[in-house]
Amino acid sequence: MSVRVVRWAAALGLGALWWWAVLRLALVPDAGVLEGAVAAGGWGLSLLPVHCVPKTRAAGAVDAQRWAEAWRAAARPTTAWPPRHSDAGSGPS
Repeated sequence: MSVRVVRWAAALGLGALWWWAVLRLALVPDAGVLEGAVAAGGWGLSLLPVHCVPKTRAAGAVDAQRWAEAWRAAARPTTAWPPRHSDAGSGPS
């Protein structure tokens, strides 16, 4: 048996189990914790990103060193705030 057949069988089996749990929750009044756990678990797994690539291979990815430089530059004060006035005695009092 090839790996592809095993993957498809596992996907179909787990999908059928999830649909069983969801339909049982919706249609049967005595559905309980087991069905809820299976339905919530399957829904939670659907939120995982499955089409990820390493950052080094991603199109348009920014190098980690560049992010570190940007954070350091943002942390450095560039100008004094509030601005200092040349004549300190003429301001409102």
